[in-house]
Amino acid sequence: MASLRFDRIAALTGGTLVEGDAARRVGDFSLDSRTIAPGGLFFAVVARRDGHDFVAEAAARGAAGAVVSRNVPAPRPGFGLIRVSDTVIALQALAREVLAERPRTVVGITGSVGKTTTKDFAAALLAARCSVLKSEGNFNNRLGLALSLLRLEPGQDAAVLEMGMSAPGEIRALTAIAPPDVAVITNVSPVHLEFLKTLEAVAAAKAEILEGMKPRGAAVLNGDDPSTPRLAQAWAGRKITFGKTPGCDVRAESIRSLGYDGFDLEIGYGGERHALRFPFLAETAVFNLLAALGAALALDLPWKALQPALASLHPGAKRGLAHHLARGIVLIDDSYNSNPRAVEAALRSYGRLPARRRIAVLGDMLELGEGSATYHEQAGECAAREGWDILAAVGPLAGRTAAGARRAGRGGDAVLEFATSCEATPAILALLGEGDLVLVKGSRGLRTDIIVEAIMKADKET
Repeated sequence: MASLRFDRIAALTGGTLVEGDAARRVGDFSLDSRTIAPGGLFFAVVARRDGHDFVAEAAARGAAGAVVSRNVPAPRPGFGLIRVSDTVIALQALAREVLAERPRTVVGITGSVGKTTTKDFAAALLAARCSVLKSEGNFNNRLGLALSLLRLEPGQDAAVLEMGMSAPGEIRALTAIAPPDVAVITNVSPVHLEFLKTLEAVAAAKAEILEGMKPRGAAVLNGDDPSTPRLAQAWAGRKITFGKTPGCDVRAESIRSLGYDGFDLEIGYGGERHALRFPFLAETAVFNLLAALGAALALDLPWKALQPALASLHPGAKRGLAHHLARGIVLIDDSYNSNPRAVEAALRSYGRLPARRRIAVLGDMLELGEGSATYHEQAGECAAREGWDILAAVGPLAGRTAAGARRAGRGGDAVLEFATSCEATPAILALLGEGDLVLVKGSRGLRTDIIVEAIMKADKET
């Protein structure tokens, strides 16, 4: 983690040290007064809440100082105050300078679906060569990415960073902080349409990662995605493609489902074919792996060096993690987030797993704009088409999801509607029986993780 003097931070952010010891060092940086580490530096960011109102709380929790953009009294003697014009810009400037202090390889990852899993895979693969920083959780916006970079350790020679967006210009701003040596675009799908309106606009926003890449960088693109030819036009340099399409530089072939044991497949990598056992239940994870392998190929990592990391990959929390519970019940927790492409892929992959009954709990998908109702109806149709025995739709658009399922042939007690996850929870618990498979998936705003937690708690009490 960066260790910087107050006067150095003031210089890098274009600010002025108005209180505190110029030689005092800090090595932890935070926007949250509740979690500030003792001796850390608090950035008083103005967002939904004004961080300046929490400087005193940060000091009470042991912060050494704060970066502020207006007059704030020092909460105690010796507390450092660095005055800047804009605390967000200051945070980004500091992160940019910390990254630029010495050469490091930056892998930037964006896309509509699978960014976080691809980031986790890529970081694990790159660790075969060097010590790697990866952005934490979904720290993928202008604040999260900057905070991640401030956690760079002196011995870390690579950073794998997720770059998210919901509007044009946001990824461009992120690449200004951390220009990638390798830029990965996992796919282009209908997400954030409430703000971007069209799939073409989504593709253009994702292409900003290529515009901000270093001159000798490599673009890693989905060879199966219809948007890729257009994206490729945004980068004249080296390109690596991944997918199932013949001719992709990194390919998945002979994919065979092993049920709850995952997949057997062959990977085309570096002109060779390699057998792989992959312990993930959703085929979408295969594409996340291919994207990560594309980044590894861009950095010329040999397959042999990647093998230990490949053997250690496993699903993350709330991203398709399977819990084998009492009475032979299998709970698939995919409650982290949701969008049309991810829902369809989940229903298709998990719907092929053996079970007495298959129960899909689908929370609403957010930020889909004018086509939202249609996308939810299509999700319901997909659940029926893929053979799910029971569909429980959750959220304000549950009626649309349910209508799609009924139109596709599901009806009666096989289709349930709930306004909220709290309302759905007791009904789902009462419904579950021996040998059932239950999938829980929804956008974070629907809090479908509440249902997962209740099922897990009930299992422990069994």
